[in-house]
Amino acid sequence: MREPLPLRRRSETFDLPFGGLQEPHTITIGYYDDGRIGELFINGGKSGEIVEAIARDSAVILSMALQHGVPLQTISKALTRDGQGNAQTIVGVVVDMLTKENT
Repeated sequence: MREPLPLRRRSETFDLPFGGLQEPHTITIGYYDDGRIGELFINGGKSGEIVEAIARDSAVILSMALQHGVPLQTISKALTRDGQGNAQTIVGVVVDMLTKENT
């Protein structure tokens, strides 16, 4: 069952460099009243580029998973990693960062 976020909610926005792009990705995180993360927005790259669309769509899917109760740790373990265990995508980097902050 989806747990919708309140209409007015706390959020934070920050920039995060990733993938050698000239401009950083802008990340916005929305929170439930109890402090749990409930949504994520990612904007990065030039508008209209495929990398920007993939990041944006990935954030939508991540938000839907969180609103349906999937823990960040479960999501983190399922994402693509390199041989050293590092996240390979902007979504993976953000999820790992949030997982570390919430442990």
